[in-house]
Amino acid sequence: MAIFDVPVTELRTRTSAKWRQYPDDVLPLWVAEMDVEVCEPVVRAVSDAVRRGDTGYPVGADYQESFAVFAERRWGWATQPSAMRLVPEIMAGVVEVVGLLTGPGDAVVVNPPVYPPFWAYLRRAGRHVVEAPLGADHRLDLAALEAAFRTATAGGRPAAFLLCHPQNPTGTVHTPDELRAVGELAVRHGVRVVVDEVHAPLTLDGSFTPATTVIPHAIALHSASKAFHLAGLKAAVAVPGPDAVADLARLDELVEHGVGHVPVVAHCAALREGDAWLDQVLTELRGNREHLRALLDEHLPAARWTPGAGTYFAWLDLGAVLPGVEDPARVLLREARVAVNPGPTFGAPGAGHVRLNIATSPAILTEAVRRIATAVP
Repeated sequence: MAIFDVPVTELRTRTSAKWRQYPDDVLPLWVAEMDVEVCEPVVRAVSDAVRRGDTGYPVGADYQESFAVFAERRWGWATQPSAMRLVPEIMAGVVEVVGLLTGPGDAVVVNPPVYPPFWAYLRRAGRHVVEAPLGADHRLDLAALEAAFRTATAGGRPAAFLLCHPQNPTGTVHTPDELRAVGELAVRHGVRVVVDEVHAPLTLDGSFTPATTVIPHAIALHSASKAFHLAGLKAAVAVPGPDAVADLARLDELVEHGVGHVPVVAHCAALREGDAWLDQVLTELRGNREHLRALLDEHLPAARWTPGAGTYFAWLDLGAVLPGVEDPARVLLREARVAVNPGPTFGAPGAGHVRLNIATSPAILTEAVRRIATAVP
């Protein structure tokens, strides 16, 4: 049985956001939840922990050590568990790390279109957001980045660059040369690099290069949450580059107190025993990507899409499908009863776009595109 062939009747019994945000006549292809069953090692580990009453507080470095094993096995990345720090989840970790490297009122550079919470969390942390949009090819624009770095550090203030790698929503996976160029540019302008690498295990094409292996002063945030469908069991780890170990060591130990023991149990089981399940997910995501391409070519040829090399998102440009409509997601929800993420929430370059989640069954993808093609002019 294909891992994404979970019956809709079963999916609609789930009580998390994806299947409860909208009425039952809406096909939800929006938030970053996958339509899969959790991998068996995770189910077993969590069930055993609850059955034993092992539901207290976390202790030790199980997560750090499990991640190190996973990173070595999947990417050939040798890390030091003793240098890592446990954080409650990715964005909480981003805020804490940014807080180590900058002060209130300092600037943080982001690359729109990018994950919407980047703006919300940074502003809530009292940081000023400076934008360096991606290029038309959805890759980093070094000229735009350099201009943003100059703005961010004007007056000699500290600044940081929050990089999304693999990139959400475009699916771009940054190359070693691109990362190296970012690191050199950051050093030249006195900017510190913080990297959200939560989608790293979901690299579909080529290989994933951990940013800290080519940007020594960077600090990256990792978690099993997205790749293993564990968003409701929050836990993550901050991983410093060799030149940032002392910076991360300053993280207040109280931050780790926000991490739950059972989420750590779940993530460790995924990282240590979930390879076969993850490999099947990757294979089927590649199939879904090809399937969506064929569906769009047949039913919505005016939709523009450059498939990304990572994540399970499709960043669709519907400007030619719905001319003059800034937020096509509203039209798709109203007319087609398909829920996708609104492009404008990812920044100004998102006008006319939507983010569609392909981590579902081919049948649901087929029905969604059929509905959209029938509903739009």
